[in-house]
Amino acid sequence: MLRVALSTAAVGALAPGCAQGRTDTAGAPASGTPHPGGAGGGGPGSAHPASPGAAPPGAAPLRARPPTRVPGLPVEIGHGSRTGRQVALTFHGQGDPALATALLTRAEEAGAKVTVLAVGTWLEEQPAIARRILDGGHELGNHTMRHLDIGALPAREAYAEISRCADRLRALTGSIGSWFRPSRTQHATGLVTRLAREAGYPHVLSYDVDSLDAEDPGPAAVRRTVLDRIRPGSVVSLHFGHAGTLAALPPILDGLHRRGLRAVTTTELVT
Repeated sequence: MLRVALSTAAVGALAPGCAQGRTDTAGAPASGTPHPGGAGGGGPGSAHPASPGAAPPGAAPLRARPPTRVPGLPVEIGHGSRTGRQVALTFHGQGDPALATALLTRAEEAGAKVTVLAVGTWLEEQPAIARRILDGGHELGNHTMRHLDIGALPAREAYAEISRCADRLRALTGSIGSWFRPSRTQHATGLVTRLAREAGYPHVLSYDVDSLDAEDPGPAAVRRTVLDRIRPGSVVSLHFGHAGTLAALPPILDGLHRRGLRAVTTTELVT
């Protein structure tokens, strides 16, 4: 069993790639969202009606991987084993779906698999993207409903951000998604970690390489940042919705290949 390190960075510190000031989709939490642990739960095990954007009747079922508790892994996962030859490229999922689709295609052409942590409002607006991600053999997870600063929210609102995105994922794929990554922060607070666990996610996915691509520094800078910092077992933070990231992906994958590293899903990296 591979083991991964628990990051010791300051809990709740804002990460540049998911920092304040990024575009969010407006909207208030659904009324009547239950308090974490309260009666009715509202969590992954409770029944919910099909919602707009769900797969049409008769569509082939998706094979979405549910969360898995991996013995030996810490609650917060920052990277995988340093002795292997694999890395995980993880993408914050929102933005232009055409850019996202093109990026997935380029990854597949290079034989790479990625992990997408999707924002719930993005899945509502672009429900077909969930099927596109999974049909490509990639992994899909939860990046909260509206991409707010989850570490600054009261417990009830933070839980709603996690559980509403989980509901959206379940409606589209039959699963709440493989992983949860908190929004606007690299590291989850103790409260957010507990709420994620109550929502059905035994592990919180962090990262050890921030590509800084959300700052739009240009493809060459994104490529250089990733390849300068990546190591065996690294989990890299990248973003959909940025043309520079799309342009940087092929040279990043080529650089990994030259080093004998392979981009795999996060689940494959840590199990």
